[in-house]
Amino acid sequence: MFNTMSRTRKLSYIAILSALSFLLMYVQFPLIPAASFLQFDFSIMPILIGLVVLDLRSAMCILVLRTFLKLWLNNGGISSLIGLPMNVVALGVFVLALALLWNKKRTTKNYIIASVVGTLGLTAAMFCLNYIYAVPFYAMFANFDIQAVLGLGNYLFAMVIPFNLIEGVIFSVCFFLLYRCITFLKL
Repeated sequence: MFNTMSRTRKLSYIAILSALSFLLMYVQFPLIPAASFLQFDFSIMPILIGLVVLDLRSAMCILVLRTFLKLWLNNGGISSLIGLPMNVVALGVFVLALALLWNKKRTTKNYIIASVVGTLGLTAAMFCLNYIYAVPFYAMFANFDIQAVLGLGNYLFAMVIPFNLIEGVIFSVCFFLLYRCITFLKL
């Protein structure tokens, strides 16, 4: 059905999933109490639905569109300008892992492998981006020098890595359950 989908219908799905993903960005909570500024949200779920129902390109479009909506309609200033590009990279890595390792042959084993690779990939991406991009930019533009407050090693190893590992596990488990519900309802 979706292989022969009209271009208009596909664009409509992308728009709807982008809007849903944008709305889910408002439901945020911290995973690590000591790092309450590291916020978790479920905005990746519509992106992963786009991957399953449409394709990788559409999923990436959903990711980019929801990010532009966030910047345009609810820009949080310097925090958004620094954090959102990092979020796009991290979620893009996770989605890419699922697309390459699971989406073509959807078995539970492939899903677990893809989820582990995606979680490690997003964690590595966020570790690197925090080290070379976020920490210096927050110190420069937001007058928040995490290096002086906590120490760079403490921040990266006690907050960034655990947060992203937990985030990846939650993404993996929640989407697996959502996917099972979707496939169950299709039958």
